[in-house]
Amino acid sequence: MNRELVLITGMSGSGKSVALNALEDLGFYCVDNLPPELLIPFVDLDQKLQTDKIAIAMDVRSHLALPQVPAQIEALRKRNINVRLLFLESTTDTLVHRYSETRRRHPLSKFNRIDQSAESTGIQKPIVITSGNQESIGLRNLIESIELERVMLAELREISHIIDTSLLKRSKLQSYIHSLIGAPAASLTLMFESFAFKRGIPVHADYVFDVRMLPNPYYDTNLRAQTGLDAPVASWLSEHQSVRDMEHQIAKFVSTWLPSMDEDHRSYVTVAIGCTGGQHRSVYLVEQLSKDFASNWVTLKRHRELDD
Repeated sequence: MNRELVLITGMSGSGKSVALNALEDLGFYCVDNLPPELLIPFVDLDQKLQTDKIAIAMDVRSHLALPQVPAQIEALRKRNINVRLLFLESTTDTLVHRYSETRRRHPLSKFNRIDQSAESTGIQKPIVITSGNQESIGLRNLIESIELERVMLAELREISHIIDTSLLKRSKLQSYIHSLIGAPAASLTLMFESFAFKRGIPVHADYVFDVRMLPNPYYDTNLRAQTGLDAPVASWLSEHQSVRDMEHQIAKFVSTWLPSMDEDHRSYVTVAIGCTGGQHRSVYLVEQLSKDFASNWVTLKRHRELDD
């Protein structure tokens, strides 16, 4: 039995519960907020129950034990368990907005024993408010809590596949998880993603290519409303030598280094291609590159601006 374990970590408010629900749809046995100390015992228990697909979410509430996780992951992989780590990320502005909508407190908002961690990271301690003879414990500023959480999760972020949920609706995050985890089993999955520079670079990208210098169909009034998925735009772009050269050079770079990344036990590699609006040039190149690599690698594609 080939056993799979998907470990979900990331920023509080970035969508871990949504991701866990998406994995449940794929037939995974899901557990939320499992303490890291119980990771290996839990996997052992599920082996006795013959559960072959497990998904576990961990967050900063288990901050004291999180440093144990990388070593635990290596131990599980030595037992031939296919472990994949997903780290859900969002911008600070997005997280602040989500907390303001739900009126929930950040798990690090209370001034408690983790304050020593704050001191070690250089983050300012929360203010203690004094009223008369009563000293009450103040709440840590939300932005400070978010930044402290980033520091605490930095090591796990480094070894995980990062998903930026800042611009993802709930349904799109679910479909993204479905495509990532539902892809055929392979040592490495290659994701090509188009995006608009005006909306920011995807923080989860391993490689970013800027194609804004290429001829732009936007300036052709007959093509402006269409996208790189439409035949007239694709035909127009394919006629330009510079576009063909860019496709060839990106493909050569990626194909040169993919074997090394595969040997380094990478589960996912994301190649992001950006143009001004994320509608024409980047979309066309993602479509072409996906075709170029599909015969030798498990390849996925995503068009951030069109999907949203």
